[in-house]
Amino acid sequence: MFMLHLRNELWKLFGKKRTYIGFGAFVLAQNAMLLTFRFTHWRSDMERMLQGNGYFAAEYISALTVAVVMLIPQILLLMPLYAALVGGDLVAKEVEDGTLRMILSRPISRFRLLLVKWLAGVVFAAVLVVVLGATALCFARIWFPWRGLFISWPGMVFNVLGAGEGFRLYICSHLFMAINASAILGLAFMFSCFNMKPAAATILSLSFLFLNLVMENIPFFERYREWFLPYHFRIWLFIYARPVPWERITQSLCVLFAFCLTTFIVGTAAFQARDIKS
Repeated sequence: MFMLHLRNELWKLFGKKRTYIGFGAFVLAQNAMLLTFRFTHWRSDMERMLQGNGYFAAEYISALTVAVVMLIPQILLLMPLYAALVGGDLVAKEVEDGTLRMILSRPISRFRLLLVKWLAGVVFAAVLVVVLGATALCFARIWFPWRGLFISWPGMVFNVLGAGEGFRLYICSHLFMAINASAILGLAFMFSCFNMKPAAATILSLSFLFLNLVMENIPFFERYREWFLPYHFRIWLFIYARPVPWERITQSLCVLFAFCLTTFIVGTAAFQARDIKS
């Protein structure tokens, strides 16, 4: 019965048109970025960077390199927006549409209802990340050859990899992106469990993330950067480093899992205390 309930929740979630807004935005953003890469000085700038570090640039201006470059701004800007949009809808939209009381008239507990909705949200977060990575790589392959991977992020990673190893790490990095998306969705889900509109839940979660990002970049808070979520969200980039800082990755994973659990518990407690009948 639990799996049947989860299947119905997934069917309902993916049956909404607004669920697919993020997928369409990814496709438009990626094609716009590819045109920019193809017809601007981006390629020559990257070639100078590679040649200045002693690498043969033609081997690393590739579909993998361009796909990773496209992912970075989308992971920072678009993914949190659409994960929070769906997370804010999961519970609050049911209240707004007037269907929650009918759902709770069935012989299921509130905890089970929330657990199923949260799991459906996690599935959506994973699908969102998979589509983001797959479309980025597919579109990049149309314009660029299949060669080695070059990745650079100041203070975190600077590395070149063969095509085979780069592709394996590209796939592996999406696992960590899915965890990031689940944490963002869980935050919006928590606010959705309170007595507020779906838009308010989405805005509050995005405001929380934006505040974390701003405070992390203030020099005074540099010593406290481990307390901010964006610091832990960047673990997907560390998978490309050599050697891979597994201790740092494990620490951030523990923080993200604890954050997901905390938001779910707080949201469940708030929902249990609500008077749905009023």
